[in-house]
Amino acid sequence: MRARRSCLAVPGSNPRFLEKAQSLPVDEVFLDLEDSVAPIAKEGARRTVVTALKEGDWGGKTVVVRVNDLSTPWTYRDVIEVVEAAGDRLHCVMLPKVEEAAQVRWLDLLLSQIERTVGLPVGGIGIEAQIESARGLVAVDEIAGSSARLETLVFGPADFMASIGMRTLVVGEQPPGYAEGDAYHYILMRILMAARARDLQAIDGPYLQIKDIEGFRRAAGRAAALGFDGKWVLHPGQVEAANEVFSPSQADYDHAELILDAYEYYTTVEGRGAVMLGDEMIDEASRKMALVISAKGRAAGLTRTTSFQRP
Repeated sequence: MRARRSCLAVPGSNPRFLEKAQSLPVDEVFLDLEDSVAPIAKEGARRTVVTALKEGDWGGKTVVVRVNDLSTPWTYRDVIEVVEAAGDRLHCVMLPKVEEAAQVRWLDLLLSQIERTVGLPVGGIGIEAQIESARGLVAVDEIAGSSARLETLVFGPADFMASIGMRTLVVGEQPPGYAEGDAYHYILMRILMAARARDLQAIDGPYLQIKDIEGFRRAAGRAAALGFDGKWVLHPGQVEAANEVFSPSQADYDHAELILDAYEYYTTVEGRGAVMLGDEMIDEASRKMALVISAKGRAAGLTRTTSFQRP
């Protein structure tokens, strides 16, 4: 899976922001044609995005374009113009406001037609689906299984809060009057379960108070603790916090690698299935948990500081 600890939203109509994004240490950049672009600027933004994709240096980042949602007149032209001109520089297309599996299948079919036409590998461009409404959440299991191209489910909090009538204007914080618990817990877990059941990644949406880094860190920590793979960032000041929060600590990464090495040794050399690593018993379940932490650490670029010593 691609690393997506930090997913930077960049308005597709702003060449200066698009240039700046190339130098930031984020895992993913998505060039936006939807909410951050005014209706009058949308057609021009397509050309700006194509130029940025073809001429920019994206430095190993996951590169995504968010098209407009299917209730608008812009979506099909967004996909056609961007993918025909710069599909070879694109990893995924993000489809916002997904409410049923048929919408993802529509995008899958259109991408296949374009890929065949321009000579790209069919199926090579992935899809990210945003869940932004009550209808989308209710249908999330079907959406998650709608296409082999699907890589990620993304929570879109602002539109979702509006769709359920949540009584707050602060995206990412608990609504006034919700005294105990987490108002977003069910939503996040519902998206996470649908994603993991289909081996997809799950990404948390933005925190709009861009100068409140501690608030961002708190919201990101909530999603990371559940098992989410990353979070949107809207400002360079949020990038470091996102990369840190969604990476395992050095100690946890080293521990995971030790578990994997020890378990392999004891099961293959000594033929035992449950053994001790220091004061800790490890078994097959331990190996599975360690694989998760190890994969996240490797994706984050961590290197080991310890090694397993055979007895």
